[in-house]
Amino acid sequence: MAPRADRRLRALAVHRAAPADAALMAAIHATCFSPPWDEAAMMQFLTSPGVLCLIGAAAEIVAAPAGLLIARRAADEAEILTLAVAPPCRRAGLGRALLAQAIGDLRTSGARQLFLEVDEGNAAALALYRAFGARPVGRRPGYYKSGANAVIFSLALSESASDDGQIAEEPHEDQR
Repeated sequence: MAPRADRRLRALAVHRAAPADAALMAAIHATCFSPPWDEAAMMQFLTSPGVLCLIGAAAEIVAAPAGLLIARRAADEAEILTLAVAPPCRRAGLGRALLAQAIGDLRTSGARQLFLEVDEGNAAALALYRAFGARPVGRRPGYYKSGANAVIFSLALSESASDDGQIAEEPHEDQR
C-alpha cells in the first residue's frame, strides 16, 4: 500500500482557470480572506494579459476546486497576487501544487524573478515559500488592513545563481 502522502498527491489537480471560473474563484477567496475579491475582480484578472490564474482541487477532500493562485507577469518579473486554499483542504499539498505549477508556467513564459508579500504571522505560507527557495528581501509595516506586517519574498526563476532579486551595483570609481 502506498503511503498516505502519495495518495494525496495523486488526488491533486491544478489547471488554468477560465472566465467561467470567476464565481468559483471568488467563493474560494472568500473562505480565506476578508475582505474577499468578488466575481468582477476575478473576471478582470482572468481576462487581463500577463495574468496567470490557476485553480486546484484536492479530490479526496472535496469534489470541487478549493484553491487558487493569481500571479501577474510584467517583462521578466512576476508577482503572486494571491494564493488561497480553503480551510478543509489545507495541509494536503494543494498550496504546494498551485505554487509549483505557477513557478513552472511563469518560468516558461519568460519570468526570471518572482515576488510576493505574505503576512509575517502566516507560518504555513512562510514555510511554503521558503521550501521553494524564496528568500525574504524586505518588509512592509502595516501592509494588511488588519495592521499586520508583510514580508516581501523573492524567488529566482532563472538558472543564474546571481539572479536572486537583489539589486546589483555596478562598480564605479570613487568621485571624491
